[in-house]
Amino acid sequence: MGPSFLLGEHPMSFGIYIVGYVIFIAGVAIGAHLLNAPPQWIGVGVLCMVGVAIVHGVTATRQKDTPS
Repeated sequence: MGPSFLLGEHPMSFGIYIVGYVIFIAGVAIGAHLLNAPPQWIGVGVLCMVGVAIVHGVTATRQKDTPS
């Protein structure tokens, strides 16, 4: 049918999600700095995105319970 990673048979690890989010968050923070956003609001945005990254990473990589 297609590659197994597209079918969800091999979920990515939590570390890969975190690395991707760190790169994304750093890029957004640098962009906000270049747009002269106040530093305290950049910090608030980074903290919010870190929380979303952790929740999304844990949700996407957790092991499904096997039916008993």
